[in-house]
Amino acid sequence: MKTIEQINTQKEYIKKVKNENQNKNLHYSILTMGCRLNENDSEKLCGMLEQMGYTKTENFEDADICVFNTCCVRENAEDKLFGKLGELKKIKEKKGTIIAIGGCMMQEAHMVEKINKSYPYVDIIFGTHTLHKLPEDLYKVLENRKKVRDILDIDGEVYENLPIKRTSNIQANVTIMYGCNNFCSYCIVPYVRGRERSRHPKDIIEEITKLAQEGYKEVTLLGQNVNSYLRSEKWKEKGQDWNGINSFATLLRAINKIDGIERIRFVSPHPKDFTDDVIEAIRDCNKICKLIHLPLQSGSTNVLKLMNRKYTKEQYLELVQKMKKQIPNVVFTTDIIVGFAGETESDFEDTLDVVKKVKFEQVFMFIYSKRVGTPGAKMENQVPEEIKHKRFNKLKELVESQIEENNKKYIGTIQKVLVEGKSKNNPKMLTGRTESNKVVIFEGKEELKDKIIDIQIVSEHMWYLRGKVISC
Repeated sequence: MKTIEQINTQKEYIKKVKNENQNKNLHYSILTMGCRLNENDSEKLCGMLEQMGYTKTENFEDADICVFNTCCVRENAEDKLFGKLGELKKIKEKKGTIIAIGGCMMQEAHMVEKINKSYPYVDIIFGTHTLHKLPEDLYKVLENRKKVRDILDIDGEVYENLPIKRTSNIQANVTIMYGCNNFCSYCIVPYVRGRERSRHPKDIIEEITKLAQEGYKEVTLLGQNVNSYLRSEKWKEKGQDWNGINSFATLLRAINKIDGIERIRFVSPHPKDFTDDVIEAIRDCNKICKLIHLPLQSGSTNVLKLMNRKYTKEQYLELVQKMKKQIPNVVFTTDIIVGFAGETESDFEDTLDVVKKVKFEQVFMFIYSKRVGTPGAKMENQVPEEIKHKRFNKLKELVESQIEENNKKYIGTIQKVLVEGKSKNNPKMLTGRTESNKVVIFEGKEELKDKIIDIQIVSEHMWYLRGKVISC
């Protein structure tokens, strides 16, 4: 009940700000950093801002309020934020632009302290647990012209029914849980997003059912560790469930039954929690894409232990083989961190070995950077930057050679492609994605947009496939 009352309060503030903004033709801009969870949060921020009378602009100079939704996983996100804040100082002095910063970075005390000291002209700072209070925070700034600092250091609540402005009319991100209980030694996320909190199955099913009614065909389920959905919820421990949903596997099966939804994806699962019932659900459900993002992080058992990942190289490879046996045509993508503290040349070779054996469709590669507040930052035997970059380039070379080889298997095949619209690089062509998330460009009429059609692949290129329409 407390969360419902809080949302109702924010709806009242939305009305108040909208009244303030009436007939003013005001604009907002938003810069989103980080993962798809952040992107989904930004869609909610956009929804609230538009209900308050602001129209989106891509140009900071035209905005009356600039919002930054930050990430603290990579160091370059900090540099990007500080650069933008520096650019905005003169714009704010000229037109009084309101500046709001939220997201994961604002849950770090040292970052908030730096912004207060070096960028005192920032108006609103809000954290991951107070995103829903943007209307109230903005109203206070408009009314009192005072800075607002709205951050909670405790685990937040799950707030439903926030306004949302989605970036696509056909693909939707749906967060199913917040926070993380894993505490990998390189990762700051549990400290800034809190412990695991799952949304109630009823709310998820109702949201996706509504999306289907609105014409959405693909949903991606989001969470820091989606396959631990409902695992830590007290009401589940009491033997309760909702319409048979009491786990990630049963949630997948329920979503698969929703009319109108044609594709289901999810990110990110944790290898240690990939249970047989989830594998069976992926195998049995025709709408679940047979592309699984399975974060590896390192192929070395020694480094995985240092990372607190709780699986070995051998267990990871066994899991991949189990899924390949049970799920026809399954393919994998992954995340890999190069140069974690203590990583030796032999450890790195283990990572290359796993990549060679699995043959991932795509690898998201990162050079390790220390994050303040994590155990990894305090570890000895930090790998020199020069060695990190050398290993990264070697991994990149291997991955790209595999992608080139993998792409050849698509030539001559017929793929079902969800058409997204005109290609950004070539407006004369349309673009879409296969079930395995391969980008395909092809000639076609604009009315094909938002449809799933059959495309024959005629050629491959490193980062996309070329195809031709064979049926509509």
